[in-house]
Amino acid sequence: MSVEFCGLELDHPIINGSGTFDALAARGVFGEELLRAFPFAAYVSKTITLEPREGNPPPRLWETAGGLINSIGLPNKGLAGYLAEDLPALGTLPVPLITNVMGSTSAEIAELVQACDGRAEIAAVELNVSCPNVKTGLDIGADPRQLEEVVRTVRPLTGKPLIVKLTPNAADVAACAVAAQAGGADAVSLINTLRALALEPVSRSGRPWLGAGTGGLSGPAIRAVALAQVAAVTGRVEIPVIGMGGVSSAAHARELLSVGARLVAVGTESFRDPTAGARIALELESPPTPSLA
Repeated sequence: MSVEFCGLELDHPIINGSGTFDALAARGVFGEELLRAFPFAAYVSKTITLEPREGNPPPRLWETAGGLINSIGLPNKGLAGYLAEDLPALGTLPVPLITNVMGSTSAEIAELVQACDGRAEIAAVELNVSCPNVKTGLDIGADPRQLEEVVRTVRPLTGKPLIVKLTPNAADVAACAVAAQAGGADAVSLINTLRALALEPVSRSGRPWLGAGTGGLSGPAIRAVALAQVAAVTGRVEIPVIGMGGVSSAAHARELLSVGARLVAVGTESFRDPTAGARIALELESPPTPSLA
């Protein structure tokens, strides 16, 4: 089950989606047992921004049919807090650490990437390009030309593998993947959450339920979309692809692997079952059960 990914040797192809598994909190609950039975072959940090963020106002979650809408808002300690407080502990995990970063300008992203490059604990950097550009208001990753420019700008600032986490909220996700590759990305990951809205019951007000208005839809409800987008991207790029979106079993992981993904990330399922990554990796070692469908 071992797999090579951007020069990293991983025990199996299952990792976590950024922001869906808090390794530091889990270690506080499970202690050293977490290190002996870590559920993922690599660990992706929650998104780190240049300045600290408190996140969005509550309510932040809405359970919907087959999924979850979240509007957490990327709360984090900022770059300085991450490097000083979280990174030393994350660096002791028994798997490679991938740090996910996000900025609203090329200059912000460059500062984040350069800071990560200087830390030996970090094995790779993932760019979350779903942040709206401060000038255009559009997701940086939704415009292939702008995305290529951003990646090309930050590529020389690190010798570590550079992964671009694509936004699914784009007219042509595969074109964005091609642009990331042209800019120098070593890999791409997808899909991120789909933009979604939940309303209070009309009998009450019919206003948006989430404190920030809209949120991101994840879970089984987006799995078919994820499969289609991953298949489209792997057909257009030569760099490795990390596939994710609604994965809760080995069968779902095999689907993404079968359309060309090199790794599979587990996200929302970890909220229900913190050991989901290990369970799915173990299931992948067994031959698939024949389906009657």
